[in-house]
Amino acid sequence: MRKPRQQSIDIRNFVLENVSAHPRDISALTSNQFGISRPAVLGHINKLIKEGLLEADGTTRARHYKLRLLTNDTFSFDLSPDTEEDKVWRHLVRPLLSDIPENVMRICEYGMNEMVNNAVDHSEGTKARIHVQQSAVYVTFLLQDNGIGIFKKIQRDLRLSEPRQAILELSKGRLTTDPSRHTGEGIFFVSRMFDKFVVFSDGLFFSPNEMGDQDILRFRESDGGTGVDMGISTKSKKTTQEVFGLYTSDEDDDFAFSKTDVPVSLASFGGDHLVSRSQARRLLDRLHDFEYIRLDFSGVDLIGQAFADEVFRVFAQNNPEIEISAINANADIGRMIRRVSSASR
Repeated sequence: MRKPRQQSIDIRNFVLENVSAHPRDISALTSNQFGISRPAVLGHINKLIKEGLLEADGTTRARHYKLRLLTNDTFSFDLSPDTEEDKVWRHLVRPLLSDIPENVMRICEYGMNEMVNNAVDHSEGTKARIHVQQSAVYVTFLLQDNGIGIFKKIQRDLRLSEPRQAILELSKGRLTTDPSRHTGEGIFFVSRMFDKFVVFSDGLFFSPNEMGDQDILRFRESDGGTGVDMGISTKSKKTTQEVFGLYTSDEDDDFAFSKTDVPVSLASFGGDHLVSRSQARRLLDRLHDFEYIRLDFSGVDLIGQAFADEVFRVFAQNNPEIEISAINANADIGRMIRRVSSASR
């Protein structure tokens, strides 16, 4: 049985972590979760309000709660070759954050430095702004520039057929339009460190995380430049080293980027089914640089024989040193993969 003090801490944390999704029924939800009365829950909620961590709106019957923002600031800065990303972090962003665990602070530092550096070196813009928000359980950053737009730039510099193809290339990692100065790893690793990560421009967006309909609508309504929206729980246990390690070979000591996860659904433009060899080749482009490839079939209902054969027989035979695997594939896709793979034996 939990000690009263520990239960009190657990209740407080539960309220703070769930109130955003349950602003009107958080007391009932907490009461059911811990088997305590609603008046007891309200006692904890009122303490959180007095401590400045929660806010309450509405009358008793229509009362709802939300996290109080401890930080809610926006600032702008010039983008030029002289802009130093570490100074933006150290002098403008870091002072706005407080009481954040060291592992989360390191992720915030890494993410902001990488994204500001990308804006400086790649956006072709002149101005940027950063919006910083922090609550008791979450910190978010929104970085926006007035440049060309990330997907248009990738399409132009890599001579791709359409901007949506840039999203697929971005998801693979190791993508840079300036290889002499950048490895192209920043967005890939930052997107895996943060709980929420979205890059959006001209109505298109890339995110390895799930998003709600309101987020998708907001990003689609944006225009011009590039926006990067990223957030992380202040209670996250992730570390930068842990995330680097997930995409590094066991025998590597220098965190060489040798593993990648690729969302297969991004190879389909306009809802087309994945049935052709050209679609497969588009998916596999630039993946020869990796040692381990995991193809994520989330959101893909079926694939054609030609598509599967190009990936799991032709590519596999031509690149025996690369380990390629499928995750989140349904039964039909699994059978197709096994069928073409067995033909190579």
